[in-house]
Amino acid sequence: MADVSRKIDAEPAVEIAPAPVPRRPRRRSRRWLLLPVLVVLGAAGWYGWSQYNGETTVAAVVTENPIRGSIENSVTASGLLSPIKDVDVGAQVSGQLKSLKVEIGDTVEEGQLIAEMDSASIETQIEIAEAELANLEAQMLDKKAQVVLGAANLKRQQNLVASNSAAQSALDEAVANLATAEANVASLEAQIRKQEASLKDARISLGYTKIYTPMAGTIVETAAKEGQTLNANQSTPTIVTVADLSTMTVEAEVSEADVGKLKIGMDAYFTLLGQPGKRYEGKLRQIKPTPSTENNVVLYYALFDVPNPEGTLMMNMTAQVFFVEARAENVLTVPVAAIHTGADGKSREVTVVTGSGAQETRVVETGVQSRVRVEIKSGLDENDRVVVGTGSRDGTSSSGSRRNMRGMPPMF
Repeated sequence: MADVSRKIDAEPAVEIAPAPVPRRPRRRSRRWLLLPVLVVLGAAGWYGWSQYNGETTVAAVVTENPIRGSIENSVTASGLLSPIKDVDVGAQVSGQLKSLKVEIGDTVEEGQLIAEMDSASIETQIEIAEAELANLEAQMLDKKAQVVLGAANLKRQQNLVASNSAAQSALDEAVANLATAEANVASLEAQIRKQEASLKDARISLGYTKIYTPMAGTIVETAAKEGQTLNANQSTPTIVTVADLSTMTVEAEVSEADVGKLKIGMDAYFTLLGQPGKRYEGKLRQIKPTPSTENNVVLYYALFDVPNPEGTLMMNMTAQVFFVEARAENVLTVPVAAIHTGADGKSREVTVVTGSGAQETRVVETGVQSRVRVEIKSGLDENDRVVVGTGSRDGTSSSGSRRNMRGMPPMF
């Protein structure tokens, strides 16, 4: 019995003692897992706090070496290409367009026949005028004969009156008859001149039925078709338009703020959308005094001509135009941002980074200035490092490196 009781007493001790042993290692492993999380949260909190309190990135200057090349100061504008000369060729007589002998794109010479009008009606008018003129000329023979007869009768009556063989009244009548005959001749002469003028006009109109080009060039437009009836009584109807495309004119629209910078004879050039690398050069020929107004913007037209021997320039092409005020070749240039005004308000200065990393200010002599670069005549060479701006380690500019202090920064 004693052995049995000892066994019974020992069994509870074996069941109770192992229970807490496995729980302690589990608690310690969970605490170690929380440690990295706390470290990450602490680092994120420190980053947010530092950013929120306005800590800035370390600023660095942006430098650039002077570049040797060409620079120009120019007035820019946009314009359209047009022929240096063009003319609308029309019909000067009414009627049907009998034939059109050219098409768009054809090259024509001065005096070339390009169209014909129906001439039947005008030819009939000429026949009528010629017949009427012949009738008047025949009447003139009769009227002149009456003058000869009146002159002979007057002479005879004068002799009779001188010898007292006829009354004075007979002489007076003879004088009146001669004057009447001479007046009839003068009147008929006027009618003949009028009829001759009518005949001449009809013949001129007959010439107008054949239409010739007044200049050499290219047919750029046809406004009428064969068989179409044209009415020239009120206005001259256009049949074709002939243009001289061997030389093109650029009509550039220049704002009123820039037109005062233009001078007749100054260099000018333009580029095309399809040929951005090619320049077409000329000289300013004319500034039209009358502007146009578009959306309350006053624009003046500046014209210059460029040769077009290959015919690559076409009507109404859009041109980017440059009127050159000043130009320099093979000179040192720096960005405009590198130049600042000195303390005296007149001198031009730049900031240069020396070999030791220090910065020094130099007075320079500038020349031609464009919108982005400035010519340096003296004070710099190609090996100098010129400060053109400031930046930061992360690539942002100094002006944008600070955070907004009023708002919370992003945490991640």
